[in-house]
Amino acid sequence: MSTREIHESLPPALRDAADDFGLHLARVDNRSAHTVRAYLGDVVSLLDHAAKDGCAGLDDLDITVLRGWLAAHHSRGAARTSQARRAAAARTFTAWAHRSGRITSDAGAHLASPKAHRDLPTVLRADQAAELVEATVSTDETLALRDRAVLEVLYATGIRVSELCGLDLTDVDDSRRVVRVFGKGAKERMVPYGLPAQRALDAWREHGRPHLTSDGQALFVGAKGGRLQQTVARRIVATAARVAGLPHTSPHDLRHSAATHLLDGGADLRAVQDLLGHASLSSTQIYTHVSTERLRAAFRQAHPRA
Repeated sequence: MSTREIHESLPPALRDAADDFGLHLARVDNRSAHTVRAYLGDVVSLLDHAAKDGCAGLDDLDITVLRGWLAAHHSRGAARTSQARRAAAARTFTAWAHRSGRITSDAGAHLASPKAHRDLPTVLRADQAAELVEATVSTDETLALRDRAVLEVLYATGIRVSELCGLDLTDVDDSRRVVRVFGKGAKERMVPYGLPAQRALDAWREHGRPHLTSDGQALFVGAKGGRLQQTVARRIVATAARVAGLPHTSPHDLRHSAATHLLDGGADLRAVQDLLGHASLSSTQIYTHVSTERLRAAFRQAHPRA
């Protein structure tokens, strides 16, 4: 059954709770559409399991039901990352239900989260990143200016592709060379960029963008004048990597590369956390492991006693 079908088959009280939770995530917590969809899918699955386990209402949700739900997914071979997300969704749901008076105790507060295995991210060398951002993606002069600016800004700032596509003209502060970014949860941060990105932005805004659109506030636009779509931005990065003779590269790989190169250059971990917009330092710490692995690789290759 699809999530929608499972949702419709829930007892009315549980179905209404799931609907209210989804509205809370979107309107109060300002979660992204992707997060709302993922968390709602998990919560509907949890409530379906609870209903089949004999739970008539939310107050019947106890730690045994929550653990049983996770165990059922584990027995079907669920990945650790998926289990960690499910546990997070369950904790968020029960905490919301408790705060809003729908349940008398928060069973999710006692639910341990499976530790997700985290692969080290794909990171380009500094010279590879330079080759990528300087690659010619389009034969159209106007689009070539846009693509160069997109690549320069992504690598210079390490912002997410969604944040790049959401930039407006007024978000760029040329005098201070910073961009105003609205990240996850609509949190605002200011991210600096360097001279190459400034030059690319100047060329795009002066000689490229006016040929594609005469109105609108979007900094980056598509060939038809609308706001640049994430799929197009991903295609720009992938094409640039192919032209430069590099492995497949995504905008998120450029984000990983920017963060790692900052740390390699001596940047403070918390400063990198602020630049990337990570809510938790643990999300940024993975880049220290990347830097360490690169150091180990260089040592093994170059040291006579490695």
